[in-house]
Amino acid sequence: MEQVLINRVAESGIITINLEDYFPKQSMIIFDIKDYLFHGLILKEKDFREALKVHDWTPYQGKICLIQCTADAIIPMWAYMLVATYLQGNAHDLYIGSQEDYLQAYYKQVINEMETSQYSGKRIVIKGCSDKPVPPSAYAYITWALAPVSLSLMFGEPCSTVPVYKKKN
Repeated sequence: MEQVLINRVAESGIITINLEDYFPKQSMIIFDIKDYLFHGLILKEKDFREALKVHDWTPYQGKICLIQCTADAIIPMWAYMLVATYLQGNAHDLYIGSQEDYLQAYYKQVINEMETSQYSGKRIVIKGCSDKPVPPSAYAYITWALAPVSLSLMFGEPCSTVPVYKKKN
């Protein structure tokens, strides 16, 4: 008699959420203000304005632009505003800070906008492995959003999970 194999994971009703699926589709590009500093220390308004006028903005087209200053210099607020005016109509999005900072803010917004009622009373696994740099904060945000509605939350893969939350009876 042949034994029938049953996939209990598939029959369990567990929903898997892969945060990597929410990763931004657009690539990211950095605009570093340090490249426009006089002696690596001072931002001269006239020179900065002229440099921005002649700068080639086509590489930013449709991308997420991360505006940074990697030099230890004090950058006036208007400088970020001025760069933003040139990115308007070129970049898909802009952020002042690093890629990690951007992704934290991005995932918080995406998860806050997520319709959580579809997970009401469900057992959920938040997939753990990813090829993209999903920040640790995204895992905390998704837990915060789903714990009030879900039956249970687990981390990992459906066949090997770490329990994170279980609704009290």
